Amino acid sequence: MGLGVFIHRSDSRYDDTPAERYQFPGNYLTRVQACVQNWIVYLEPSKVQNTRGYFAIAKVEKVVPDPTMENMYLALIEQGSYLDFINPVPFNDGTNIVERGLLNEKGKLSGRAQSAVRPILPEDFDRILELGFDEQQPELPRIGDIKEDQPFPGMAEDQAPYVFEQPRVRVNQMTSRVVRDRLFRRLVLKAYDKRCAITGLQLINGGGRAEVDAAHIKPVEANGPDILSNGIALSGTAHWMFDRGLIGLTDDHEIMISRHVNNPDSVESLINRSGKAIVPGLPVNQPHPSFLKWHRENCFKV
Repeated sequence: MGLGVFIHRSDSRYDDTPAERYQFPGNYLTRVQACVQNWIVYLEPSKVQNTRGYFAIAKVEKVVPDPTMENMYLALIEQGSYLDFINPVPFNDGTNIVERGLLNEKGKLSGRAQSAVRPILPEDFDRILELGFDEQQPELPRIGDIKEDQPFPGMAEDQAPYVFEQPRVRVNQMTSRVVRDRLFRRLVLKAYDKRCAITGLQLINGGGRAEVDAAHIKPVEANGPDILSNGIALSGTAHWMFDRGLIGLTDDHEIMISRHVNNPDSVESLINRSGKAIVPGLPVNQPHPSFLKWHRENCFKV
């Protein structure tokens, strides 16, 4: 088993859902099988407009033939393992490529960089994780057990020097619900500029903390992934109403008010003037229609 890199485009022609499956042709089968029961990092090519570079990690559970297409396979992602980076990592950091195992003996980029699936050295994997999950200014919850003097293990500024086992230790920490909630909050608040998508308010308290929550559209309890497109920034009141199905969103992000609301005028006064949720500009970062549909069908009170 080894660590790997899977190349994925947000405009991919393949039937990819990074948090669930990765479709690939048979010529990559051996390489993908080598990653089973281990972790991979997703990379979006530099030729893609507004590329995210290295943008997420996930654990490959197993590989199966694609039942819909001959000579195609699916790498199935272990449920709950996918996690977006809070800082997308560029392929080139300005001085050198981050994945240095791709350099040949002359220090030039080798042809391996063109491979859609490839192994990655542990030290390169570790470097990408360190950059992707670097919390210079962590977004802490307003209440809870996480204290300001408890940075994410292995990701603090004064972290331990690299050793071979660090990548395995770090990715194992990613399965912790406490750690994932913290990183998910940081990711969502950064994408939404610490602004409630419903009210449009951007409130920062006296301690410099954002008075807004990172809400899962499809909750973790219902196997909702920790992916930005399953997240939305909401103020406390909006979060409460969203979780109880008193407000919802159409696929076009129009804000819906349930008929079960006992004071619709008050709710309408909370909604920003556009009547639509204020979401990130890039479509790939916006709430995905599949998660919004799940919320309408399972939470929203018609």
